[in-house]
Amino acid sequence: MIARTLKGISQALTHLNPHEVRRAARRPLSIGLTASYGESLAAFEEFLAPVRLPREHRVEALQCLIRLNEQSAPRPCDFEICEPGTMHARDAYVLDLNNPQPAIREIVADHEELHLPLARLFPPFRDEVCRHIVRRVCRENTFFCLATALPNVVPSFLTLPWALGEFASDTAFLTANQIRMAFLLAAASNRPVGYAEQKSEIASIVAGAFGWRALARELVGKAPLGGGLIAKSAVAYAGTWVVGRSIERLYRLGYGLSRQERRSEYSIAYERGRQFAAALLENLRKTGTESRIPTC
Repeated sequence: MIARTLKGISQALTHLNPHEVRRAARRPLSIGLTASYGESLAAFEEFLAPVRLPREHRVEALQCLIRLNEQSAPRPCDFEICEPGTMHARDAYVLDLNNPQPAIREIVADHEELHLPLARLFPPFRDEVCRHIVRRVCRENTFFCLATALPNVVPSFLTLPWALGEFASDTAFLTANQIRMAFLLAAASNRPVGYAEQKSEIASIVAGAFGWRALARELVGKAPLGGGLIAKSAVAYAGTWVVGRSIERLYRLGYGLSRQERRSEYSIAYERGRQFAAALLENLRKTGTESRIPTC
């Protein structure tokens, strides 16, 4: 059983290409800045690319910031950030440096294609992008567990370009997707991306896969008819959440979650995953033969 599962994981990993993640993180980026005074523009630049950054990193980040007040400023930009109270384009984001989180959340929500370069270059976006990545992969894994267990439901993997062909088991898919999450979190955290570069994280994910599998089987066996599928999917959600949160902590602070923190995070995430799985299961049964991974 272990050998067969490892073989399935190995086959699934052949579809993962860390080079694609690295390339996405290096996507050219252009952010317009609008403010009433030069001091305000400088404050924007210091907030987005603080002086504590390594010199080469900061130079790269500053090159992506365009002062739109200056007549020679190139257009168009990927998006525009403006100071409260200034004249600006209708679709610009008003960023108050005294309370920047609302604008940061809005930008991240609106520009998924920019997540990796935004987080890699600009530290204020990093936490929000990493949370989005972890939540997204949790939903994908929950969706996979449900969709593949229901008759006449064909999951659409258009948002997962690496998910090709048939997988030997749920464990293979879920594990490969968690490793993909590790690649994304490393790129967002401006860390090296790849199998060799992240061998410790990948080994931990593969080792943990057997624990999540055993727990899911135990819960499925104990749950009443219909409840086992929700329990199994909730384990997929919670297990992925704990993996993601621990890796994000590792890249942010240099160490992952403690055993007690993992238990606490798992307990909270399991209940969240159970509710999400129940709502998703009801929706899948209503909508029929094809469903996509939900975006909310």
